[in-house]
Amino acid sequence: MDVDWSHRGDYMAERHGVTFEQANEALADPDALVFDPDYASQSGRSVRTIGWSSTAGRLLTVITVTEGDVTYGVNGWPANDIDARHYRDADPAEQQGERDDT
Repeated sequence: MDVDWSHRGDYMAERHGVTFEQANEALADPDALVFDPDYASQSGRSVRTIGWSSTAGRLLTVITVTEGDVTYGVNGWPANDIDARHYRDADPAEQQGERDDT
């Protein structure tokens, strides 16, 4: 997945210490857990991905929004206990976008 971090990559690094490279690793994690839409989204437009970044050496939560043909990186941070539990306890069918929380 190609993600455009041009609008929020610097903010994410400054605020949460997560680089866009690390966020991209988490997005590419074959065991990533995807919530579409993000269960915490107020607009219902964002996607939450919880995945492992080997460069960061930890589990990350990454938020993206797709508009047209472009997926924008919105934010990313070290996964909290709730997201880590979701990732750890997920069934294989729930990995990589197959989960439907509607």
